[in-house]
Amino acid sequence: MNKEKMQRILDVFDEMYPDAKCELVHQNELQLLIAVMLSAQTTDASVNKLTQNLFQKYQSVEDYANAPLEQLEKDLHTIGLYRNKAKNVKAMAQKLISDFDGDVPCDHDALQTLPGVGRKTANVVISEGFQVPAIAVDTHVERISKRLGIAQKKDSVLTVEKKLQKAVPKERWIKTHHQMIFFGRYHCKAMNPECQNCSLIDICKEPKRKKYL
Repeated sequence: MNKEKMQRILDVFDEMYPDAKCELVHQNELQLLIAVMLSAQTTDASVNKLTQNLFQKYQSVEDYANAPLEQLEKDLHTIGLYRNKAKNVKAMAQKLISDFDGDVPCDHDALQTLPGVGRKTANVVISEGFQVPAIAVDTHVERISKRLGIAQKKDSVLTVEKKLQKAVPKERWIKTHHQMIFFGRYHCKAMNPECQNCSLIDICKEPKRKKYL
């Protein structure tokens, strides 16, 4: 991806989504971490609906660590994979207490030692919670990167992340991450993308784009 083409993509993102931001509602790093953990294979809207009551009921890391697993499962049952998520949230809280004095660490590797926390979740937490430059590659970011030619179709998620880090100026990583999610969620959707109204259709790698050129 050459600099001119990447800059054009960034300019379009700025024009379309100048105020893109994390849509998971949270008040602190612990709430952010839990919301991101719960968002796997679930919409942000569903998570926000759930956490509206969850965050009132459980207000400290100890609340999650000490909650009976069956009760936590009941509290999370409206979202997908709730049993596994309940187990991970409880175990994550226990490890925060035992290893990190109850605080969410501002460290990528440390975050990934927590149950249920992978590279994507860690990237979201350090960028959104601590404003440390990172690009989390979720399904939207991966799809957009490959459609726009920033990455190749065969690239792994880690390769996509590294290519984005190379192509996007570091000071823009957090902003661009949110803009790519908005672009993928509301415009360049997995199904029925709005190709007919896309300013980047000429550089899109999707075979279906040809009829709109």
